[in-house]
Amino acid sequence: MKSITMSQRRRRETAIAATVFLAPALLVIAIFVLYPIVQSFVTSGYEWNGYSSNKVFIGLGNWVELMKDKTFWYAFRNNLVVMVLSIVIQMPIGLALATFLDRVGKKGNICKVIWFIPMLMSSVAIGYLFRYALDANTGFVSAISQLFGGGKVDLLGNPDTVLYTVIIIIAWQFIPFYMVYYMAGYSSLPMDIHEAALVDGATESQYFWRISLPLLKPSIKSAIVLSMVGSLKYFDLVYVMTSGGPSHASELMATYMYTNAFSSYRMGYASAIAAGMFILISVIAIVTMRLLNRKED
Repeated sequence: MKSITMSQRRRRETAIAATVFLAPALLVIAIFVLYPIVQSFVTSGYEWNGYSSNKVFIGLGNWVELMKDKTFWYAFRNNLVVMVLSIVIQMPIGLALATFLDRVGKKGNICKVIWFIPMLMSSVAIGYLFRYALDANTGFVSAISQLFGGGKVDLLGNPDTVLYTVIIIIAWQFIPFYMVYYMAGYSSLPMDIHEAALVDGATESQYFWRISLPLLKPSIKSAIVLSMVGSLKYFDLVYVMTSGGPSHASELMATYMYTNAFSSYRMGYASAIAAGMFILISVIAIVTMRLLNRKED
């Protein structure tokens, strides 16, 4: 009989302990993440209203319809616009606010509290707040316009402005998140580097562009990926404010999926949309991460 060495016993005990601690987390992931994804692909092969027991298998019928669905691809295009503009707006402003708070130190505590308030509010509450605030008849924008002799302003009812209005509100809500994210990045930078740079005669501007910004690149890359994935699956605020209208001008993939599932009762087709979202988001995320890490490789 082979004798077990001390190192082998230690590796076995480590493997057992890792299995015991990881098993609950893996079980939760399997039930609430992997199973819904697999079930979405399975359900996409049926014509089903979502509640009856009569499920008709139609194979790739829903997928063929999805590929020809102009509304879905228009919603995907809207998601891309939200993704790009969210990154362009949120990243610089979040970094600027974090840089300011890092420089002023404890003097900026009140600013931290005030600026973080939008992040503490639920997306549904923010959606209803701006839905009534931007109303063409009772909203404050129309009131200000009429006060100065102008007419009513309908930002949410105009197909040309609704998507950009929603993007600005999304950015307003999530900029505090990236502000805190970059503040955490600043806290990991050694203080002696800052002090050494100032002793050597560097200005605060030179320190930011040549030292702190390059050191924050890992945090910036992670923030870009988070913003990108979040933008591609955004739902609640847009649905509350516009329900994807008017005329699908603010339609996103998630709102289109919800409408098909719970308004049109086409659960099979909605599952195909959900599966299509999963594929598109995964591909874009993988390509983006490869591009961001290409120089490091």
